[in-house]
Amino acid sequence: MVDFVFIILLLLLGYYWSSGMKAREIALMAVVAYCQKNDVYLLDECVVLHGQWLKRGKDGKIKAWRSYQFEFSSTGEERYNGKIVMLGRDVLMIQMDPYRIEH
Repeated sequence: MVDFVFIILLLLLGYYWSSGMKAREIALMAVVAYCQKNDVYLLDECVVLHGQWLKRGKDGKIKAWRSYQFEFSSTGEERYNGKIVMLGRDVLMIQMDPYRIEH
């Protein structure tokens, strides 16, 4: 019986890890597109998990809520912070700090 519980826990852990990697990949693609749309450079080509917990979606189902941070630059000289929030595999919002616009 203990082996069965251990296997179930390992399977749940694997699913959680896989789900987190897929959400991170979706977040990164969304941030890349958002940065391109706003003519800024995504620095380090990554998003970093900042927080996570469970929340209920509009459909009533409980999903993983994840917040990621990223850095971007408008001129290539300064670094600014940004944030993307996801619920499950859906992007809820992308927010960027105010940044300098070069003409």
